[in-house]
Amino acid sequence: MGIRVALHHRTQYSYDRLVSLSPQVVRLRPAPHSRTPVTAYSLKISPEDHFINWQLDPYSNYLARLVFHKATEQFTVEVDLVADMTVINPFDFFMEEYAEKYPFAYEPTLARELTPYLEKLPRGPRMSRLVAELRENCMQPGMRSIDFVVGVNQRINNLLAYIIRMEPGVQTPEETLELGKGSCRDFAWLMVNVLRH
Repeated sequence: MGIRVALHHRTQYSYDRLVSLSPQVVRLRPAPHSRTPVTAYSLKISPEDHFINWQLDPYSNYLARLVFHKATEQFTVEVDLVADMTVINPFDFFMEEYAEKYPFAYEPTLARELTPYLEKLPRGPRMSRLVAELRENCMQPGMRSIDFVVGVNQRINNLLAYIIRMEPGVQTPEETLELGKGSCRDFAWLMVNVLRH
């Protein structure tokens, strides 16, 4: 057993008059396929006079769809959960034989199913330079795919400064490279796009 952590999240909206709330979708429940065990979870909604329907999105993430019956001056969402922060080996996964060496090609049926996830964004000049540099410095003939991914990850980590960004959204890869810094979501999106190219 790892370290147990308790998380509490509260979002509250207050209005200067009674308002009728349209149906709301809340995405504040860990996915069932998460590798971090969640040992306790609760969702509390105010106003209490509402229907809640639990749904799954196409990626098996939980969605709480809320429908309210009466007008209200306040809307509150509270989540409490306990997670078991067990140490996880990030390399504990199975890799198909055809994908062990980089570069590789997906089998035709799988490639067709993965099409939406492999779509390449247009590359700006900074992204083009980074992709060229990574091909030259991180890619060797017949290298293991995992070694290539680790090398790309290390290069991005060494190239950019990590920041905490409170504003919503994800920077484009070109923005992250131009600024020379980004949050974890910006780094992740940059890496996704590098690996697609």
